[in-house]
Amino acid sequence: QVQLIESGGGLVQAGDSLRLSCAGSGRTFYSFAVGWFRQAPGKDREFVAAINWIGGLTYYSDSVKGRFTISRDNAKNMVYLEMNSVRAEDTAVYYCAADSATLGDGSKFSDTGSESDLWSWGQGTQVTVTS
Repeated sequence: QVQLIESGGGLVQAGDSLRLSCAGSGRTFYSFAVGWFRQAPGKDREFVAAINWIGGLTYYSDSVKGRFTISRDNAKNMVYLEMNSVRAEDTAVYYCAADSATLGDGSKFSDTGSESDLWSWGQGTQVTVTS
C-alpha cells in the first residue's frame, strides 16, 4: 500500500479553475493506477476520474467529462486533477485512491462493485464552488 495526501482544494466561484494534487509516497507509487472520487454532504461517494499506472489511459464520469483532466507525473510521485468550468454541483470533498495491485489500467475505479476497501485512500480535500 501507499500513503496519499491530497491538496489544492478551496473556495472558488462557478466557472473558475482549480487543480487538485495527490502526492504518493514510496518508490513504487508510479506502478499503481490512481482514481479521484468525491463525496458531497448527504450523498454517496462517487467516481470522478482515473488514470492507469503509466498515464496513457484515462477515465471520467459523465458529469465531469470535458471539464476535468486527470494526469500524473511519476517522476514526482504526483497525480493531478485539473478542474475547469467548475459548477456548484462540484462542491464536495475530493479523495484520491491508489489501486491495491500494480500495473493496473485504472478501469476498476469506475466500477461500483470494485473492492474499494482494498485501495489506499487519502484524507481528502474540500472543494467549494459558489454560484
